[in-house]
Amino acid sequence: MLNPDQPDESARDHAWIAAHIPHQGAMCLLDRVLAWDAQRIVCSASSHCDANNPLRQFDRLGAACGIEYAAQAMAVHGALAAPLEAPPRPGMLVSVRAVQLLATRIDDIAADLAVHAERISGDASMLLYQFSVHAADRLLLEGRASVLLGDAGDQTDE
Repeated sequence: MLNPDQPDESARDHAWIAAHIPHQGAMCLLDRVLAWDAQRIVCSASSHCDANNPLRQFDRLGAACGIEYAAQAMAVHGALAAPLEAPPRPGMLVSVRAVQLLATRIDDIAADLAVHAERISGDASMLLYQFSVHAADRLLLEGRASVLLGDAGDQTDE
């Protein structure tokens, strides 16, 4: 069960996220961790409405860009789930499967995005997540993603 009332949850805002994932500046897309547990995470984002969003092309933000939002939620989940004494393990998104885009674009949606990721399997070198991105009660996209884990000293991005 996701616990939105975990201690220090208020500290898991955009600044915390930027300090724990490799994405910086405007490329750090998530605003806050809403809830998480060992298997799942839910984050919020409003950067899809930003005219300067670095993923925009041709004056729009296509729904497939939601995959990057989900990948960043997976990276945040990895940072939260890691043992406190262990250095973070970088990851690289190596495949996405069964992606269903239920919207054409996401920059024209005023509501904040709710980005869900659930770890459905994994081992010491590879993780499989199921993800979805919602705006209010509307499902915008969903799919599965494989993440290859590197060593703590590697410089790959999740």
